[in-house]
Amino acid sequence: MGKNNKKKSNIIPAETYLRLPPLADASLADQPIIDTHTHLVSTFSTYRSKYKNGTLYTIHDFVREMYHNRNVRAIVDVWCEAPVLMVWKELADSALTAEDRKQKWGGIDYWFVMGELSDRALFSIIALRDDSDRRSPVHDAKSYNDAVEASILEAMAHPRCVGWGEMGLDYHYDNSPRAIQQEVFIRQLNHAVRLGKPLTIHTREAEADTERILMEHVPADHKIHIHCFTDSPEFAQRLLQHFCNLYIGITGVITYSTNVNTSNIVSQMAMSDGGPRILLETDAPFMVPSNLYNSIPEIKGSRLPLCHTAMIPWVAEYTAGKAGHPWNGAAIMKRANENAKTVYGVQ
Repeated sequence: MGKNNKKKSNIIPAETYLRLPPLADASLADQPIIDTHTHLVSTFSTYRSKYKNGTLYTIHDFVREMYHNRNVRAIVDVWCEAPVLMVWKELADSALTAEDRKQKWGGIDYWFVMGELSDRALFSIIALRDDSDRRSPVHDAKSYNDAVEASILEAMAHPRCVGWGEMGLDYHYDNSPRAIQQEVFIRQLNHAVRLGKPLTIHTREAEADTERILMEHVPADHKIHIHCFTDSPEFAQRLLQHFCNLYIGITGVITYSTNVNTSNIVSQMAMSDGGPRILLETDAPFMVPSNLYNSIPEIKGSRLPLCHTAMIPWVAEYTAGKAGHPWNGAAIMKRANENAKTVYGVQ
């Protein structure tokens, strides 16, 4: 990304810009959007905190409004803080019937995964209704116990649950000792494999241990989503070679000048016989794709305070540029959607 005027970078664009401009490429607009990794509660909480006078008061309002006419077909909501009261169940239950999904979700298919990320120590603001703001601690690996595990196992039985995660190792912050991170990771993997649940994996600066643990505890044909991949292409290639149903998650971070690894692995996968084994995701509210700002030059010098699912086409467009001919944005979205069906059964 280019340098921004420091003073202007603190300006938050008006809420209307979150609704996004029309896509210049009609073929991109024609492709359904499947976001395989988003954090809806965090996204909505960020929206409410950044726009105090915002016009949307519930998560359902947010989804119906922001994704209206954006061709969003399905989202996979990620809970990596299992004991968040029963908020996860409230959302999941609201998507049980086709009528509920039509009325409450604007026709979008809501799915979720749940796990315990091994290196978290922060607080999440839960704001499902305008009268129900609640704070709940996001547990790190040191707090993982039988009760936390029981919450996750309960969620695994819900009909809208399509996987276990996100879980994994993060050695960037080391909020939890690495030995404990590994223990918690293995414990969750063993349960997920036993249940036949697809895996949503977070790994950052932990290549050797992540690779060793996955290869020791996960069958080679198990379905795996390596979420928001930013580690080395060599690491990715080893995983792709060993696990035939492993896919690399691509977020808006691919557009950032500080990250070249993701672009490199996309280029390598595109040259393989099977083409890119990718999933498209936002990891919302994080990582607004930087190429989006080319479509809204009127806010040049400022930055949107959150990412959301309707930004996926810009991720696809940039990814296609790194994949090269014959891949274009629409083809990347089509392939990613096919892969989402393979991994999560979402279509």
